[in-house]
Parts: sequence; structure tokens; C-alpha cells
Amino acid sequence: MAKNISRRTFLKGSAALTGAAALGSAFNIYHPEGAFAAEDSPLSYGYSYCDMCNHTPKCGIKATLKEGKIIRIESRENYPNGRLCAKGVSSIQELYDPERLLHPVIRTNPKGSPDPGWKQISWEEAYETIAKKFNGIKAQDGADKVMFYCGDPKEPRSAVQRLAYTFGSPNYGNESSTCFRAEAMAGFLTMGKVSMGTDPGPKTRTCLIWSLNPAWSLPTRFGKLCDAKANGTQFIVVDPRVTPTVSSLADIHLQLRPGTDGALALGIAHVMLRDGYYDQGFVEKWTHGFTEFAEYVKEFTPEKTEEITWVPKEKIEAAAKMFGQETPGTWIGSASPTVHSTNGTQNTRAILSVVALSGNIDAEGGLEMPDGLPFDLFAGNPAFNRETDLFQQIKEKRADKEDFPVWAHFVNDMQVNRFPEYVDQGKIKAMFMVGGNAMMWPQTKLYQQALEKMEFTVAADYYIRPMTHNTMDMVLPAAMCFERMAPFAIFGRTIYFREPIVKPMGESRSDWQICFELGTKLGYGKEFFNGSEEEGLEELLRITKLGITLKDLRANPEGLTIPPKEPNSFKKYESGKFRPDGKTGFPTTSGKFEFTSEILRKYQFDTLPTYKEPVDSPNSNPELAKEFPLILNTGSRIPYYTHSKLRHMPWLNQFMPEPIVRMNKVDATARGLKDGDDVKLSTKFGELQFKLEVTNIILPGMIDVFHGWEKADINLLIARDFDPISGFPPYKEGLCQVSKG
Repeated sequence: MAKNISRRTFLKGSAALTGAAALGSAFNIYHPEGAFAAEDSPLSYGYSYCDMCNHTPKCGIKATLKEGKIIRIESRENYPNGRLCAKGVSSIQELYDPERLLHPVIRTNPKGSPDPGWKQISWEEAYETIAKKFNGIKAQDGADKVMFYCGDPKEPRSAVQRLAYTFGSPNYGNESSTCFRAEAMAGFLTMGKVSMGTDPGPKTRTCLIWSLNPAWSLPTRFGKLCDAKANGTQFIVVDPRVTPTVSSLADIHLQLRPGTDGALALGIAHVMLRDGYYDQGFVEKWTHGFTEFAEYVKEFTPEKTEEITWVPKEKIEAAAKMFGQETPGTWIGSASPTVHSTNGTQNTRAILSVVALSGNIDAEGGLEMPDGLPFDLFAGNPAFNRETDLFQQIKEKRADKEDFPVWAHFVNDMQVNRFPEYVDQGKIKAMFMVGGNAMMWPQTKLYQQALEKMEFTVAADYYIRPMTHNTMDMVLPAAMCFERMAPFAIFGRTIYFREPIVKPMGESRSDWQICFELGTKLGYGKEFFNGSEEEGLEELLRITKLGITLKDLRANPEGLTIPPKEPNSFKKYESGKFRPDGKTGFPTTSGKFEFTSEILRKYQFDTLPTYKEPVDSPNSNPELAKEFPLILNTGSRIPYYTHSKLRHMPWLNQFMPEPIVRMNKVDATARGLKDGDDVKLSTKFGELQFKLEVTNIILPGMIDVFHGWEKADINLLIARDFDPISGFPPYKEGLCQVSKG
């Protein structure tokens, strides 16, 4: 019965109920293992962390169980991020969703068929088939012809990367080809360090938040920022929208035209230098290329910057004065908005240059950079991932190195945004994909066609997702966060270990386990611990040389804190603690913060953080703007969905059941449109249907549209005009029109 229940019926059966009652109804009727236990059955409790927002913020979960089944989800107490949002609470509904994929399946109909004809197979048959296909391609054409990819969740990145490099392929990529990595590159290019910013501390007087809305995307963090506001920190918030973060925190709101972040930063720098609102001592001693930078920003007067960005010149003046004088000040960036542009890397370098002018880099109360534990952002380690040894032997075979040389200089992960071209060129012939989504790329159909053209493709996921998986040969059932162990959760210098709370549904297996078992089947049993996830985690701890084991972590369920060898210090560039060689300065080519980048000089790009208009904008393409006069801003977060995730969950779908486009009342009135209208959103690539939401959140002259809707995939209308430095697509700019649908 459960296999025949539609999602519509599931919604109808539970929508009228709330909380545990809704879950109880859904579970009792639809769960393949039957009803709840009797009311007098004893309760037990399990603890985990949520993955509904990718790899962060790993909010703590307390689960109530009855006879081995979760019946209640609530926030975990005494945990760094312990306040669950609607997505976390709804994770229980995804766990027991009757449409979860519970067994490996293989296609029986030819690629291109409307119905793949999925047939259930055993894990043994699945592994045997994959190993035969991959090893066959490796023997005939080389291991580099097999691409390994990790999307969402990001938790298995280390396992997938280790699998790729052990197999012999340098072509491991992930969804950070459109998120985070370009922001990280801007940090490497300017200061040799990666930073997404630092929250205000007790001594922070000013905080510059640039294109982040934690009120919706990071509610646990937002509460701490509100506390800082109450304690006297002043906030400058840059965002084209009037978000709850702006309303709650901003002393100055810089509401810019999307895609002009670099011009705004250079305009702020102009005022800081013109009026002396900068740290002259830091600039003279610790920066490189300041003279050229100072000369360049002279052209970005407040008047010109207002013309480019639409931000009033008075606000630019006020922001420069506040950030330059009210020190120490910190900066908080975001993983993607400033780099989703054809000039995104340079724009973000310009923002970091403003932080450098203030002298607040690694200053107490400023952009602090404390030493952490020897794990990467995804709780792996470069040595465990085999980046430090095996990758170095095969990196010249990576498919992307000619297209994006700066990316290849800094990032071991493959830049995957041109993988359709690599398929056509014969560089990629097969793929192992964990949690991938074809809708995440611009011009989605090109990527779907590329997947269909490959000799063999296999995915692991919670569901069969037709937009992606109808192009694949095989799909494997992945376990959810309640059912899996790896990876660790790292908060500062504290490690949390996650034990599975419940047994995996059906035959689903954790992504780490799948990678380790597949690695063993491919012929690398020793490297993959003969499929043992626990032994893999023990090896990771051994490599990090922290002197702890899984037994130690299990003995400390409330987290094990590893004290630093010495207390944290500030301005570590003065003492030689910023560089691996122990010399003073920054870990850059010049040894200083680089206003002019020597790496960009090497690869023949502009050395300064120069501003360039988006490829398609009212200024760069005025003829196109006559037909498509609105700025297209896509991909912002909302509180109850994470990109394309969770839109099918009944508890969450009720909040936004249809694809929405947001527009300011000024623009709607001019077009004879009203709230709730069916509208047509069009670009030079085509058109899609949406429901209109008229709101003052949106700046006049732009629209805001969410991505991830299967019936309104906005990425079909996005250009493949990649930033030449990072390879990132222009999701936060471009031109469109909205009319009656």
C-alpha cells in the first residue's frame, strides 16, 4: 500500500494535523513497518545534528523514540547550535516519507526514454556493475575519464574525494563550484587566508554584513547578532532587499543594484582614503600595491558610485566614515551572493580591500582568525582526502585546468561548470554522483544531456528525483542524518561524534559507507578499510594527530574540547603565526595583503580588484535592457527551504506551494500587475510561469526569484557567462521582464 500512496494523498492525510499528531497519522497509515507502539511503551532518546541546511550549521537534535522509531524532534540542549528551525523539525517527515528510495535501482529502458524503467537490484549487483564499468573505462581510457561529484548534503565530501583520488581520477568536484570556493579564492588572492567573516565580539564597534540574511538562512547565528546589537555594535548591511536582517540590525542599509558590489566597495574605499578613514600604519607596513589601488579608486567618487550602484551618495559617505572610524570593526560575508557574477571574484576582492583599509584583519573585535582544529570545513582533512599525496601525482590530468587556471592554482576540487563541454570533448565518460542536482547549473538541459551522453552514471540520494535521475543508469539509496555516523561536527575546538539514532530505512546506507564499500569493490580494500566506516573515522583522527580516538569521543557525548597549544593571539602576521614558514607577514606571494595580486598577474588577469559591469546589465547592454528592463536576482534563501530541498515536504510546502517571483509595487503597478497574479518571467533564453508576490522587500527595478522549482526552473533562463577567474555563473545579475501570464 505504501508504495502506491501519492504525495498528494500524504499531504491530504496529514495537513490538518500538527506536531506529533501529524507525524503519528502519517506514520501509522503510510510507514511500511506499520503503526506506532502502544501508548505505554517506554520512551528513549537519541541525539544527532541536522543536515537540512547543507553541512552547516549542524543544529542539534534531540529525538524521542518509541520501539526504535522517532516520534518527536526538538532542539538539543547544551549544544553550540541548539535552536531548530522549521526545516529541522520537518526532517522527521522526510525520514518516514513513503516515497523515499529504499533499494538500489537500475534503469531498464534506454536513456532518453520518458520512463527509465527502474528495477530493484541488490547492493552486490550494484557494486559489481559499477566496478565493472569504472574499471573498464579506467583500463581503456584512463581513470581521469571518471568524474566523482558530491552535492547536497556536503557531509560525504571527504569520502568521495578520497575515493576519486585513490581510483586515480583528479576529476573530483562538488557544488562549491557555484558556492563558497570563489569567496575563498578572493581571500587567498588578497591575504592568503580563507575567511567568511567573524561575528562581533565584546570589543566590536562596527559590523559590516555584506549580502547575508541570517535571519532566514542562519537563525541560530542571527540571535547572536541581535545580542551584539543590544550590546552597542553598529551595523552596516549591504543587500538589495529589505530583509529581516536589515530591519532588525542595520544602522545603515546600502541597497545596491545586484551585481555592483565591487563598485560599491571601491566607492567606500574612495571616501576612506579621501578623508583619512583608514589605518595608515597597517597599510604602509603590511599591504602590497596600495599606491596603484589608491589611484584606481579615485574614479569611484560617491556621485559615480551612486550612478552605478543606485546607493545614495550620502549613505556611501556615512558607511565609509562609520567603518573607518568606529573601530575595531568586523565583516561578515556570504558563501555566494557577491561571487554569483561575471566579475564576482574581483568584486569580493574589493570588499576585502575595504576591510584591509580599516586595519581590522586579525584584530581583536575585528576580522578575527583564531587557530582551529586540523579539519577542513567539511570535517575531513587534506591528508585523509589524499590531496597531499595521490592528487599531486595526477593533478595535471584534471579536465578544468586550461579553462580556469586560477581556480586550479588554489582549489583541488574540479571546477565542474563546464562538464558538458568536457563530456563532448571526451574528457569525462562516467560519473559517480552523491546528492547531485542537475537544476543547480545554468542552462539545465545542457547538463541533463551531458549526463545522458556518458557511458555510465550512478547517483546516491534519498529519492528518485526525475530532473536529475532520469538521465542516470543507477540510483543508490542514501541514509539520512538520523541513520548515519560520519562526519564529525566541529565547533571551534570542540568535536561532537554522532551515533546513528535509528537503523537505516529499507536498504539505505550512509554515503561514507557506500564510498568505502565501493572503494573496496574497485580493488582498494586496504585504503577503504574493507568497507568499515568506523575504521575510516579512526584513521581520520589518527592523521589529524590530536591524540584521541572514537572511544574518547563516545565517552564525551557532550563534545570533546581540544585545548590549543597556546592562547589565541591577534595580528599574527606580526609574529610569524600567519605563515607556515614562520616568517612575519601574510601567506601570499608578496608576504603582505595584496591590493594587487601577484597570482592574478601570473595568469594575466587584472591585478587590481577592478570593477566590470555584468555582461548583461542596463549599462553594458542597453539595447537588451529595452526589452528586458528588470535586474534578475535568483537563489536567495527563505526560512523553510534550502535551495531545491524540502519543497515536497507537506509540513513545509504549505508555506509556498507554488513558484513565486517577488516584485516591488512600483514595478507591478507600472505593468498593471497585482499580488497573486499569474505572471510570465522572460529573459533572452525563454520564459517561465510564476505567481507574483508584490512586496516592498524588493528594490524597484529588480525581481527576486527562488531556484529549485521543477516546474519553474529559473536556471533555464540564466546565461553561462562564467567569471573567468572562478568559473562561477551569474545568478545574481542579468536582465529580465515580468508580464501578465
